[in-house]
Amino acid sequence: MSEPIEEPRRLRVVVADDQAAVREPLAAVLALSEDIEVVAAAANGSEVLTAVAAGPVDVVLMDLRMPVMDGTEATRRLGEAYPDVAVVVLTTFADDDSILGALGAGARGYLTKNAGRLDITRAIRAAAAGQSVLDREVQDRLLATVRTKAPAPASAPLRALPDDLTPREREVLTLIGRGLPNRGIAEKLFISEATVKTHINNLFAKSGIRDRADAVRRAIEAGLA
Repeated sequence: MSEPIEEPRRLRVVVADDQAAVREPLAAVLALSEDIEVVAAAANGSEVLTAVAAGPVDVVLMDLRMPVMDGTEATRRLGEAYPDVAVVVLTTFADDDSILGALGAGARGYLTKNAGRLDITRAIRAAAAGQSVLDREVQDRLLATVRTKAPAPASAPLRALPDDLTPREREVLTLIGRGLPNRGIAEKLFISEATVKTHINNLFAKSGIRDRADAVRRAIEAGLA
């Protein structure tokens, strides 16, 4: 007698936004995805912490500007108390302070509210898998900020990177620094997305890179982007 096939576990998501007119439709749309279960909706950061404490939760889709406790502070506290819970920011704000504050607090993804349902669900899945997803507008702002505030020394552009990076890993890091997503890197190098992910995992491990935002910074500091 064959054993029953176990269905893959759905990702448990908390949706946080202070506006019910945004929060409720967003939760309803996400619930249409077969691999996502919206386990709670929160109107502020304090409610997010309560929902995660009740758990289990895999990903929080977090607005930034909320009363009682904002999304950046909630993200920081989640990182301290629940490091396995990933945060994807979904906000109307794409200014330097908001982006750097959220990423510095530990957010794995940052999207603006121009993002469509597929972009949001893709970011949730990536965050749950330990990957980072940044909106293209956010990538451009981050690139501009790092270039302005942390220019790489022209005399020794590659000193920040380990010597054992392969040429392909350097190519991948260069393209990350230029803002390309995994699919764009795969198309540029004529390789599969799975191979791109392997190169990213290897170069992150060798270089001590924490996430995609950190990779952008390292690429620029090394003179690759």
